[in-house]
Amino acid sequence: MQRYFVAPSLFGEQEVTITGDDVHHIVNVMRAETGQEIIVCDGQGRVALARLSQLSAKQVKAAIVRHLEERSELPVRVTIGQGLPKGDKMEWILQKGTELGAFAFQPFSSGRTIVKLDARKEEKKLERWGKIVKEAAEQSHRSRLPEVRAPLSFKEIVAQAGRYSRAVIAYEKEERANLHAVFSSLAAGDSLLVLIGPEGGFTADEVAMAEAAGIAPVGLGPRILRTETASQYVLSAISYHFEHIGSYA
Repeated sequence: MQRYFVAPSLFGEQEVTITGDDVHHIVNVMRAETGQEIIVCDGQGRVALARLSQLSAKQVKAAIVRHLEERSELPVRVTIGQGLPKGDKMEWILQKGTELGAFAFQPFSSGRTIVKLDARKEEKKLERWGKIVKEAAEQSHRSRLPEVRAPLSFKEIVAQAGRYSRAVIAYEKEERANLHAVFSSLAAGDSLLVLIGPEGGFTADEVAMAEAAGIAPVGLGPRILRTETASQYVLSAISYHFEHIGSYA
C-alpha cells in the first residue's frame, strides 16, 4: 500500500490533506480513485490508514479510517554527523541511512573536506537531500521522517555534543574502544551522535578537540571503511544490538 508523508499541520484527527509532488503521484502516476486506501504519516510518529475522498490537480484529501501503531523506528535516536563527501556520495548516505533507521543527518565541514557549498548551492542541495530522504522513508515504511540539517563547521558540530545522551567520533586509529560498549550504555529513547569523517578521515587535532568536548573516539573494526560505508555500518550494528539480540527485540 502506498505511503505518503504530510506536514503535521495538514494531518488532522479525521482528515489529511496532501499537497506538492505527491498530488501528481497519486492522481497521474498511480491514477488513484476516491475510495482507495493509503497510509499517511506526519513524519513525527503519527501513522494512519486513510481513504481518498477528494482528488484535484492541486491537492488530495483523505479521510482517516484508523490510526496505526508501528514499530519501524530504532529504539535509539541516531544522528549521523557526516563530513561532506565528494560527488553524489551524500545522496547514497542519506538514502541508505534512512532505510537503516537514522533519526537525523547533520553534514559538516572539517579539515580534510574537499567539497565547499556556497549559500545558493546549499539551499538547492538541502532541497534535493530532503526529497531523497522522503522517498527512502516511504519505501522503507518509516513512521518518522529523518531531518536533514544545514551543514555546520566541525567546531560547531562538536559544540553540540552535549545535546545528546552519548556522542562518538569514528577514528581508524582507535583500537581500545568499540561500539559495543557505547551501545550497552544506551537505553530506549536515548540519543546518539556519530561523527563520520570525509574522505581522508579526521586529523589528530580534530579528534583531540572532540575528546575535549566529551565525544569518545571509537573504532569500526579492523578494516578501513569508506566514508559512505561507515555510517551504514554503525546503523546496522545498532539495529542488530537493539532489535535482534537486545531487550527491545
